[in-house]
Amino acid sequence: MPHAASAPSSPLRIVRAVAALVVALTVGIAHADDYSDVNTLLRQGKADQALAKADAYIAGKPRDPQMRFLRGVILTEQGKQADAIVVFTALTQDFPELPEPYNNLAALYAAQSQFDKARAALEMAIKLNPDYATAHENLGDVYARLAAQSYGRALKLEAGNTTAPPKLALVRQMFGAPAPDALPPATPVVRKPVRN
Repeated sequence: MPHAASAPSSPLRIVRAVAALVVALTVGIAHADDYSDVNTLLRQGKADQALAKADAYIAGKPRDPQMRFLRGVILTEQGKQADAIVVFTALTQDFPELPEPYNNLAALYAAQSQFDKARAALEMAIKLNPDYATAHENLGDVYARLAAQSYGRALKLEAGNTTAPPKLALVRQMFGAPAPDALPPATPVVRKPVRN
């Protein structure tokens, strides 16, 4: 599923759909149409309409984790990262057993170059679901970003360092970073999303 034009890109993957939430939490069949409608609007690039429909649904069912999750995804697609962080953080507090909100929080933190927070969120997602492939891949990307930061610091502290430059170049090559002085900040992207 392609991401909206306004959505930033990065190596970290945001989970768009909530199939795992449906398995984790029992949801009535009548609600499936509402989720499907919101997902369809989002896929059609009608994020404002999807958000309005999600908000209307949540007004009547404020504890529904699936629609709240979709709301966070919509906000992310709209580039409203701070609002999306609030949504996913609230989900981790209200439903700490769900790994997907932690994954999406990590992608948003990485978008702000807060790689330590991203790492912690991904480690929690993996603790909750050791078989969560997206979180494992995202954690690898975060570790690579952290490595690049450390190699860059090593070069600033010791200009004659001969072992750090090839390592830094390798990480830059992996992310396609053109700038010689620093990696561009990571931002969330939707790649191979999980679908419900």
